[in-house]
Amino acid sequence: MRGGLALRRDVVQVCKRLYERGLIAGPDGNVSVRLSADRILVTPAGMSKVDVTTDDLVELSLEGKHLRGSRRASSEVLMHLRIYQRRPDVQAVVHAHPPLATGFAVAGESFASCVLPEMIFQVGWVPLVPYATPGTPQLADAFEPYVASHDAFLMANHGATTVGPSLTMAHQRMESLEHSARILLTARLLGRVNTLTGPQVDALIDARRRALPESPFSGCPLPADPAE
Repeated sequence: MRGGLALRRDVVQVCKRLYERGLIAGPDGNVSVRLSADRILVTPAGMSKVDVTTDDLVELSLEGKHLRGSRRASSEVLMHLRIYQRRPDVQAVVHAHPPLATGFAVAGESFASCVLPEMIFQVGWVPLVPYATPGTPQLADAFEPYVASHDAFLMANHGATTVGPSLTMAHQRMESLEHSARILLTARLLGRVNTLTGPQVDALIDARRRALPESPFSGCPLPADPAE
């Protein structure tokens, strides 16, 4: 695992990239990394992420106790903590408001279709987490049915969250989620979305399991075989 200062710099860099790519605006979003088995580092509340420095980051215990930092931790930290508590394999959590992916969440849609190989391999099926007030224990509770078996989540009327075995992977999954939303919306506007077949999806799942053995994958719904 990278040292504390290096991880602080990594978090700041990811915050800037989220802002530059238009995945957050104003004080939106939050980023965290696991420092050790029982400590995390998280972005502060109320700051535009493009302005966050290494000194602004907040260190907490896995139970939410403030350990280090002059600022208050992100209001969404309960969601982060719940994910770390349930997923020892997760080393980073990224929450953002990517416009197109969030549009799907506002429309009440998950990324359930098996359409893009990159999404199946890199991200997996993306469920829609029911709405709960941001920053509350109820939002963390809403993740419970999904957190063990997914690496990315759309949040109804809210945004998206991605996790990973590294901060790089968690951030890449957020970018992939938004890019896939753009592609899927374009296909819908063109009037047709072609779904991958069962064998094609199985091959991608096998490749994912070999490359990312620690990541869960619950599959994605496939259309019924007309021959059955």
